[in-house]
Amino acid sequence: MEEKKPQEFYIGYLDKAPRGIAATVKAAVAATFAVALALAGLLALSQGAFPASVFEFGVIREFRGVIRSQPSPSLLVDRPESSPEGSGASRFHLVMPFKFGAQDAASRFDGQAVRLRGSLIYRGDQTMIEVEPESIVPDPQGGAASASGLSEHLGPVTLRGEIVDSKCYLGVMNPGSGKVHRACASLCIRGGIPPLFAATEPEGAWKHYLLVSSDGSAVNQKVLELVGEVVEISGEVVRYDDLLVLRADPANYRRVAQ
Repeated sequence: MEEKKPQEFYIGYLDKAPRGIAATVKAAVAATFAVALALAGLLALSQGAFPASVFEFGVIREFRGVIRSQPSPSLLVDRPESSPEGSGASRFHLVMPFKFGAQDAASRFDGQAVRLRGSLIYRGDQTMIEVEPESIVPDPQGGAASASGLSEHLGPVTLRGEIVDSKCYLGVMNPGSGKVHRACASLCIRGGIPPLFAATEPEGAWKHYLLVSSDGSAVNQKVLELVGEVVEISGEVVRYDDLLVLRADPANYRRVAQ
């Protein structure tokens, strides 16, 4: 009659588990670890690539141009004729550190040539400067940026997209949109960061518009409940240099059911 092997039994206060139990536990742990790695890899592959947005954190540059406080705080910088866009002026949105806009600082220098220091933020054709506090000073040798006071009315539109805070969306956070970013975006817009409207184009691309009221005034406090939502806006598009502005009454914004 074949002798049965004694059944292994693990006692917690012993230094080692029996050989059979130890081998089973090691195999189970290794299999669990392998499955976890595989699931993590599949999850990573299923995520879309982050947009090419940049915040030059800690890199301080000097900028020269003309301050404009309307339709939102910006610095106009003359482009060289050799640039791909040709001659004219580029607009850099201006914001302050943390979650604050630059309205107060810009209004003191409206229409003046200045020098300032700050960190560059950009995404696609949208550019922004996080200004070092108290760094804006008059520039006696500076001139008026080309076409700095001109605007072009492009007509009425109806667009669908998302209201985002420009600072995070352009590069400070990635991704800086969607419901996961809604609380942060609301705080930024409440603090004076200009809201952008990221609108979807028919071919699937995105186009960005500075969002203001139909009379050109700021809409920050009026759009907080719709930040991070898909909305439809009907209004008029106005171009300021290379900046597109969507002028529309916030009372007529329409939330789109998902």
